[in-house]
Amino acid sequence: MATIFTQIINGDIPGRMVWTDDRVAAFLTIAPLTAGHTLVVPRDEIDDWTQLPPDLLTHVMTVSHRIGAALKKAYESPRVGLVIAGFEVPHAHVHVFPAWEMADFDFARVDPDVPPARLDDDQKRILAALEEE
Repeated sequence: MATIFTQIINGDIPGRMVWTDDRVAAFLTIAPLTAGHTLVVPRDEIDDWTQLPPDLLTHVMTVSHRIGAALKKAYESPRVGLVIAGFEVPHAHVHVFPAWEMADFDFARVDPDVPPARLDDDQKRILAALEEE
């Protein structure tokens, strides 16, 4: 069975996409650390990021870099966090999120109840920042 990320990428379940290409997709998480928290996910279902082919890992990180720059601009954050954890879903992914302090990296603080309207606004904000690049 396809992972939840593959289902989102394929449009089988809803997701708020901010980037898609033939190798990678990026979409907002429904349980963000901070507003704008985005997951950058390779289309290939590979569980552990250390198993990604080097060229795919490079592409994932290049997209993460572009998303990070857009997040920093859109949210005027002093930093952008980047975390590869991989325990939640068996499909490699990079967490990219605006950060103001070290506490923003604490996954015990995710917000599982973000109103859909805020996620819609976050998506629009990130897409606008990406278009300005």
